[in-house]
Amino acid sequence: MVDDIDSTPYIHNQEQILMTGNRKLGSNEHTMEILNRSGGFSIVTISRVKGGLKEEIVRQALDLIQTRHPRLNCRIIGDLDNLRFVLGATKIPLRIVQKQFIEQSQEVILEELNQLIDSDKCLIRAVLINFNDSNLNYLLTILHHAISDGLSAVQLHSEILTYCQKIVDDQIENNISSLHPLPNIQELFPKSMQGTVAKIKSNLFLPFLQLKLSLHRPATLKLEKYVSPDLRRCNMLQTKLNKETTTQLVKLCRKERTTVHGALCAAMMLAVGGQATNKNNANLRFSCRSFVSLRKHIQPEVHRENLGNLASAITTLHNIDINTSFWDLARDVREQLTVGLRKEDIFSVVLISKKFFQLLMYLSNKQTLAVGVTNIGRVNIFSDYGLFKLEEISFVPAQVFFTGAFVAAVTTFEDTMILNFMIVEPSLSKEKIETLVKDTINCIINACSP
Repeated sequence: MVDDIDSTPYIHNQEQILMTGNRKLGSNEHTMEILNRSGGFSIVTISRVKGGLKEEIVRQALDLIQTRHPRLNCRIIGDLDNLRFVLGATKIPLRIVQKQFIEQSQEVILEELNQLIDSDKCLIRAVLINFNDSNLNYLLTILHHAISDGLSAVQLHSEILTYCQKIVDDQIENNISSLHPLPNIQELFPKSMQGTVAKIKSNLFLPFLQLKLSLHRPATLKLEKYVSPDLRRCNMLQTKLNKETTTQLVKLCRKERTTVHGALCAAMMLAVGGQATNKNNANLRFSCRSFVSLRKHIQPEVHRENLGNLASAITTLHNIDINTSFWDLARDVREQLTVGLRKEDIFSVVLISKKFFQLLMYLSNKQTLAVGVTNIGRVNIFSDYGLFKLEEISFVPAQVFFTGAFVAAVTTFEDTMILNFMIVEPSLSKEKIETLVKDTINCIINACSP
């Protein structure tokens, strides 16, 4: 995602919570549950915490956030034509894993990336990884994408660690205020994107996007193997930009009149350019999908503390030749996103999300998308929680549906950028993604060099 805001979270009384807690799923939420039942679609958030987190402390903290966030006390019931949120979930499942070496945490992360959420029981689960003779832990949460986006998933970890600190210090309040579960997101849209006019605009959006893609004919990566979703596996490759490079990148983006998001998209497209299916062509055409937070574009503004899937996407189209510079391409991304954010297409994507995701799955076989980036930017949460120090935090969407694209989930915390690259195997191999990641990082480092 490319933008977000801070605002006051919704807090209401218990009667209002009950009224909005039990409701029919909105269009976007409905789509996420279909995908979850079909093979999994969740957000995995990963925190590296120093300070010896114990099972009993995390257990209490999870109980408290389940009280504070009514949507975490919900489950999804009904058949695919009538899906509903209902209050009354099980306790948040917590799995404790003991490992000998820190590197073994990746094994656990991969397990969670490939496990569906039991949505008829609970919409979240958690994992605490401890290591022998170490004061270090990894805390994972796996959230149903119908109730969360990258911003709220990361914010939730800060809240969990805050409760852990209060539990240790014996400072837990007697009464925990409950946040108000968000209504159907469509009810929060601008008036111009509600009713009959919105339906007309949304119905026109999809064929227009298809037409643009068919005329542009984007270059893509070549699938190494095509198999049905039930035979695919989600994997992840993580890399980091150190503080010096991250700081230099931010500085240069300002100087070059672009954004960090634009620079990331540019680097990834240039990396794909070396392996595109028509790589012998001097002129390459690419499509890039940027995931966008809607929180800033809704009135009243929605704080990241409020759990919900408030994300949309903008697809930009780019022409690249031997004379295209890194910074020119980064500026092109920024300019197209600026235009896209002024339009109301970001709301249309949500209103027709079922058809949109069906198109994406169809296009994944036709190979029109080269690059995708979800970037929540600088994570403005504390690193110090008394006995516990948050050293790293990142997230990654877990899915097996959309193949063939080079996709990254990006966070910047304590001036260090973490990039989690998604891999749907065997459509693309880990080795191919490793090469693309190496080329992407080299491109960024070269751009940041004096």
